[in-house]
Amino acid sequence: MQTDRVIRERVEALGGGAEAPRSFRTPDPGDRSGWYSPNPSTTNPPVSALRFNPADEARSVAAILDQYADDATEAGPDARLLDLETVFRLSDTSSREHRQAEEDFILSVVSLMVQRHLWSPRLFNDTSVAFAGAGDDGTFDAALSVINTLRVNQRLPYGGAVEARWVTRAAQELVNQSTNSYTSSSDLVFAANMPLMRGAGRVAREDLLQAERETVYAARSYERFRRALLVSIAGDYFSLLETRARIANQRRQLESQIRREQETAAKVLAGRLNPFQNEITANAVKQSEAQLANLREQYILQLERFKLRLGLDPREMIALGEPGRGLRDPLVTPQEAVELALTYRLDLQNRRDRLNDVERAVANARNNLLPDLDLNATVAIPTDPNADQDGLSIDGGFTRYSVGATLSMPLDRKIERLSLRQAQIRLERERRAFEEFRDSVVIEARRSVRAIDLARFQLELAEAQIVINQKGLQDLSLRDDADPQAVLDRQNALLDAENARDRAITDLRNAILQHLLVTGQMRVRPDGTFDAPDGMLMDAPKTEDAVEAEYPEEEGFMPGELPGDEP
Repeated sequence: MQTDRVIRERVEALGGGAEAPRSFRTPDPGDRSGWYSPNPSTTNPPVSALRFNPADEARSVAAILDQYADDATEAGPDARLLDLETVFRLSDTSSREHRQAEEDFILSVVSLMVQRHLWSPRLFNDTSVAFAGAGDDGTFDAALSVINTLRVNQRLPYGGAVEARWVTRAAQELVNQSTNSYTSSSDLVFAANMPLMRGAGRVAREDLLQAERETVYAARSYERFRRALLVSIAGDYFSLLETRARIANQRRQLESQIRREQETAAKVLAGRLNPFQNEITANAVKQSEAQLANLREQYILQLERFKLRLGLDPREMIALGEPGRGLRDPLVTPQEAVELALTYRLDLQNRRDRLNDVERAVANARNNLLPDLDLNATVAIPTDPNADQDGLSIDGGFTRYSVGATLSMPLDRKIERLSLRQAQIRLERERRAFEEFRDSVVIEARRSVRAIDLARFQLELAEAQIVINQKGLQDLSLRDDADPQAVLDRQNALLDAENARDRAITDLRNAILQHLLVTGQMRVRPDGTFDAPDGMLMDAPKTEDAVEAEYPEEEGFMPGELPGDEP
């Protein structure tokens, strides 16, 4: 298909692993029964027809919430496993927003095909049939005439057009006073019209030129969208992993507080602690249960929205895998990031080229102020005009021709002058907008470097806080007279540090991918997966069992992380 070929040409011209969108599929029109109904049906029953069943206030809400969480998160053997690469592939094949971007690209190419067709030879055939009569002192003559015009025209590259016409005429006198009842003739006509001033030159091909450039912009925008979509989808995936980790942290916190509540109750019964301290630990357990329920609901909502964004059925059971290989921090300065962004950003290139379009529009507006000076020429070769029925026999001896010029002085060009002023104002606005966008790209590039360093710093602080709180909690657990409130404060501090660590890991992953996107270094493979630069990926962290087997005496690091390794 011609449209697919143009799309491939535009995408291949981008380089950098760009991928062409899928071919457009004609959608099913669906049910047509309601298309032409002047009064579409509405379903809106009165309140008397609605049913409301009150819930039992004595029901076990905690058990119901647990069931909600189990239904959404407990994946059986038939659940679909979604690791990060699978998520990327799904976003490239079934995501609705990705399909929308594909269609925008295809629509741009279709517009180009329309313009190209307008500049190609176009063939037309016009047939007219007329019945006419005339009266002469009560006597009427009637005739039937048929005129067929077969013509082809071609627009010229620098303005004007040429056309060739074959005109055939046939007439039949139905009621007449003469002896000749049928006549036929034909003409072969060549005509040309060419502007020399207004509308002449490259301005004549403005529509085609702009359509060609728009497809390049569309190809860049589509590729930029694919890269931004990957970063956004990865951010949603990492956010899900973070929420899941926070649930695990909260569950460990709850289990620890339940044990602390039992220990405190035993000490109160033994008379070693005041009874109010048992209430402190019991209240802490309730708070942890409420926080765990909130986190579960947050995770369920995130998961369902994530499935919706991937184009999956929200009822489909999925299991989230681990992200796989980690990302190393890039060694780059803010100034280097700015240079990369100004060189590689596709959206910045689009804005720069659109500024050229507006500058060209000013030149085109000036062209409209010129006088109209048009050359026209016509050559007609008819049949023998002295023969009544010469049919299609063209006779060059009766050729007619004409050559002329038309000059129209610009006595009224007020609208054109105002249009030029509008174009000049749009140019100034576009220049300011381009400069603002370019400066925003510079700011984003610098910030992307700082965001990586900030996330790494926050991660180091959180890991140090975890170690400190673990040691403090261990010290309190060895003391028989430890205050339960002090233990709870230390447990909460440990939970906050663990959540801060998980949040910093998410921020660091997002910051690295966002840096690649902001600087124009993000690349996406044809299947929608991440095409990382050499040296960026590192091996996935070992499992907890593998770490314990290899480092049986190491302490002070979190499960799934090697001591000294970057997370």
